[in-house]
Amino acid sequence: METNEIKGYVEGLCREAKESTYNVASVDTNTKNNFLNILSKKLIESEKNIIAANASDIEIARQKGTSSSLIDRMLLDHKRIVQMSEGCKKVSYLPDPIGSITFGTKRPNGLEIYCKRVPLGCIGVIYEARPNVTIEITTLAIKSGNSVILKGGSEVIKTNRVLVDLIKESLKEAQIDERAVQFIETTDRAAVDILLKQRGFIDVIIPRGSEGLIKHVVENSYVPVIETGIGNCHLYIDESANIDMALKIAINAKTQRPAVCNSIEKVLIHKNIASNILIPLVMEFKKRDVQIRGCQQTLKYIKDAVPATEEDWYKEYHDLIVAIKIVKDLREAINHINKYGSKHSEAIISENYSSIRRFLRDVDASAVYANASTRFTDGGEFGFGAEVGISTQKLHVRGPMGLEALTTMKYVILGNGQIRT
Repeated sequence: METNEIKGYVEGLCREAKESTYNVASVDTNTKNNFLNILSKKLIESEKNIIAANASDIEIARQKGTSSSLIDRMLLDHKRIVQMSEGCKKVSYLPDPIGSITFGTKRPNGLEIYCKRVPLGCIGVIYEARPNVTIEITTLAIKSGNSVILKGGSEVIKTNRVLVDLIKESLKEAQIDERAVQFIETTDRAAVDILLKQRGFIDVIIPRGSEGLIKHVVENSYVPVIETGIGNCHLYIDESANIDMALKIAINAKTQRPAVCNSIEKVLIHKNIASNILIPLVMEFKKRDVQIRGCQQTLKYIKDAVPATEEDWYKEYHDLIVAIKIVKDLREAINHINKYGSKHSEAIISENYSSIRRFLRDVDASAVYANASTRFTDGGEFGFGAEVGISTQKLHVRGPMGLEALTTMKYVILGNGQIRT
């Protein structure tokens, strides 16, 4: 399509989504839950079609030389389809946030003032690689009374088309306005920039993906943005750490799924424990094909490590790569994290209560952990059923974004003739 055609196409989808917002906002909880249960069932029934489309996307990606870590993000197999289906059910079990009263008061003049949760409206979501996000975002958007415009990555376009067809069928069966979910099918990158200019139709844009995508959206959007940041996550191993625990958590946080945003990219080690843990840690990493990069102190222990550059400390690898730094104390670890981290998820391994409290208090991140893997920063693991993304900003939400994150407030004032004097 030519640019003008793309512009008309995207604007048309946005208009349809916006017009549906008032219908979706008034849908009752039982109807929304019925949609979620229908979609859950359809995902299982359509497994073969989903896997076939996904296999085609992955084959094209492999021919292009796509990395194995990105392939993993793209993949939908039986287990992940079942997880998507179960996710729909979990969201249906959650309380409907719409209409809940968060504040109420009666003023001396008799005015009754209430604050209640209402939908954000029309949400635009731009994301890459992971097709399960299509389902997660839709379930949360509909349950919270919002319409949504989906712009998924070109690398899984065939998979997303199948999933959106199932979503549309489910909306129709549940008697919810089908226009509430719009999918931008063109893979032309011009569509993203056009979407970012639809301030009259879209109430908020949420980017979910690479640092480059998020930066582009933040710098070019005319629409308010909720920034879901990259995951340059750290694990700090304190001098009082239980070594067995530290090894177990470090391996899990780095290697279980290295391409996701809540995996660790850096390990900081207190100098007083480095001689005891560094070599066993690196041995475990190497068993799992993790490439080691290190500071000058680390290189004294690990001769074949790649010297870490200044760029390394900022970088999210999305791969089996980790950078290790030996620090002199807790304060240096905290300062390093606050300088280089992406404010996503940070963890300390320690048996010292004071060190743990200081770390949790002073580290600036949306999620901070003591003696646990950062891999738990996830809407499902937090009990939200699903997530739109992990917000690393401070307005209007922070951390995994569930149902309440897709709502805002409306004040309702009841009077009986009061006027202001």
